[in-house]
Amino acid sequence: MTLPNLNRLLMLETLERVPDGGGGYAEVWVPLGHLWANVSARTGRERSEAGVPISAMSYKIVVRGSPHGAPSRPKPDQRFREGSRLFLIRAVAERDDNGRYLTCFADEEIVT
Repeated sequence: MTLPNLNRLLMLETLERVPDGGGGYAEVWVPLGHLWANVSARTGRERSEAGVPISAMSYKIVVRGSPHGAPSRPKPDQRFREGSRLFLIRAVAERDDNGRYLTCFADEEIVT
């Protein structure tokens, strides 16, 4: 196995519900920490929602492995942030038999 070049620093974030003061809740993205990653593009497409063109790109993001249950282990429906760019995590799998690296399959959508 070739070792990945972890050359991009991404912030891992999770969605949490917080009370809104009116009996309901608001959803906010909470930072969990930075992870070094290798980000590579997979496939892209363009679609339209309500007449607005949206560019959707999928990525394979490799990070160092973490044990199940560790806050540093990415999970589906969390996201990575790189500046203003957001990568929504769809799935996570071990990259190797020893779990030294994880592969995260993520999507980025941009209104064009």
